[in-house]
Amino acid sequence: MNETLPTIYLIVLLVILSFAAIFVFVQLFNVRRIEGRISKLEAKLKKEKGSAKDYYELGGMYLDKKMFVQATKLFEKSLKAEEKIAPDNLALVHNGLGYAYFANEQYDLAIRQYKEALKYNKEYPIALNNLGLAYERKKLVTQAVEAYEETLKYDPKNAVAKKRVESLRKRIAPVS
Repeated sequence: MNETLPTIYLIVLLVILSFAAIFVFVQLFNVRRIEGRISKLEAKLKKEKGSAKDYYELGGMYLDKKMFVQATKLFEKSLKAEEKIAPDNLALVHNGLGYAYFANEQYDLAIRQYKEALKYNKEYPIALNNLGLAYERKKLVTQAVEAYEETLKYDPKNAVAKKRVESLRKRIAPVS
């Protein structure tokens, strides 16, 4: 028994290291793929005027990289693109722009963009959640609760909205 114990430990260690190595390689592959796509889009947009989709896609990637100022500019270019954008896609662009403003603590601008997104798709739970969070940051608790309740109307299983609305209701509930 004493002789097999080190062998078992070694096998377990090799298995753990193998999983770690696979995880690292998958992450490297994904990062490389994303960075390649960013490079291609940046090069394309330097050479020629891009489509609304190109600006939106690059803006989304910049959001993921926490490059919020650059993302804001790209979402604005997406909205100004010459081709007509479908209403559902306009909602996505406005929500992305709102998120970029929110990340830069420009809550009034974020709220405006989330409301604009909801003009194009009133049943957009992500924009409603984001609107609720922006209202929370502005300490507008009643409006935040309304936004989260609206989210739950369209997405009753939304865990974020459930958690936030319960928390906010406790804050505004009268103390007995």
